[in-house]
Amino acid sequence: MADASEHVRRLWRHRGTTVPAPRRGPRQQLDLDEILDVAAGLADAAGLAAVSTRAVAARFDKTAMALYPYVGTKEQFLALLQDHVSPLPSWPDPATSAADDLVAWALAFFRLHLAHPWLTELSWARSGPGPNERDWMERLLGILDRWAVPPARRTPAVTMLYATVRACAETAAGYARLDRDGAAAWLDRAAATRELIPDLSERYPRTAGLAPITPQWRDAPRAGLVAATELLAGAMSPPQSS
Repeated sequence: MADASEHVRRLWRHRGTTVPAPRRGPRQQLDLDEILDVAAGLADAAGLAAVSTRAVAARFDKTAMALYPYVGTKEQFLALLQDHVSPLPSWPDPATSAADDLVAWALAFFRLHLAHPWLTELSWARSGPGPNERDWMERLLGILDRWAVPPARRTPAVTMLYATVRACAETAAGYARLDRDGAAAWLDRAAATRELIPDLSERYPRTAGLAPITPQWRDAPRAGLVAATELLAGAMSPPQSS
């Protein structure tokens, strides 16, 4: 319980709690925000695998053990990092339609994940929402409330939006990492498939007839997110009374 309490105090350090002081050893010498800034820089540059207490501590000329009193366990460290990089940005006043409002939220959340692609690597199963993450949820629920989305449809809508943003951002990040050789290899596989399976479109006519959402394949994740969010907005509208 004490360990959990300390973690929550760290998460909410800017919202009414105080960071716990080290139980033993020298008095606090590092700043938690600075530690998380360094960790975020490592993750942005080389992925989540680059983040370790040893790597971060080395930037401060400290040992990995010296960092533990400031960040807790590895799981707690990552939870702090996730919330640290997720402040809710400001955006224009509420739009004139539920679709526009939801698209604005989805694109803002999408941009956050593009800025920090490693966010999609963190498991939701172990996520302990901090204040910044709760801000995102509260903003989304405020949109659903403003447009009178029926309560029974709100939880599925939240699940679909979070999952869709995460999936589209992960795909966009993959496209961004795809160099010229990678794109050429993908085209080569497509050409080989057409040559070796000449009746592919006859075997899968519906798939073959599916129109691309945009002619620019690198823009497909964003375009798909917008279209999916607009589709969801239409499905969430209150049922018409007969």
